[in-house]
Amino acid sequence: MSPIEKYFNAEKFESLLFVLVGLAAIAASIYFLIKIKQPFYTGMVFPLIGIALIQIIVGSTVYFRSPKDISRVNQIVQTNKSAINSEEIPRMQVVMKNFVMYRLIEIALIIIGIILYFYFQPQPLWKGIGLGLSIQSSFMLLLDYFAESRGKAYLLFLQSL
Repeated sequence: MSPIEKYFNAEKFESLLFVLVGLAAIAASIYFLIKIKQPFYTGMVFPLIGIALIQIIVGSTVYFRSPKDISRVNQIVQTNKSAINSEEIPRMQVVMKNFVMYRLIEIALIIIGIILYFYFQPQPLWKGIGLGLSIQSSFMLLLDYFAESRGKAYLLFLQSL
């Protein structure tokens, strides 16, 4: 398997994890709303569903785009290697810069979640919002960490061509 296929297939696999985490968060939210019906768990529903929608949309987009990306980059390598420098490397540089922004946002959301959880101790709804925000943002941070690591390796490969 070429480094191009390896990178995009790993992206495709991780995008399934994004979708599964999102679906699990929605399932948990439905359970909280239908079965538990307590303010703490109701509070968790808001960030769980909100971030789950992002996870499902982003995960689905990457999943369905990956095979096209493999074909596109393989075609560039086979027919016009100079386009690597003008197309794929700049695209990946933007992707890598976006990971920095995502990481800062995810860390900020984790911190906000922790603050909400501890500051609103006597108010279970806000405490639940804080915990849900921290959990979902932590999943996003973890999955983006692995994606960023793969992206760095892929960018180094592209620069070596």
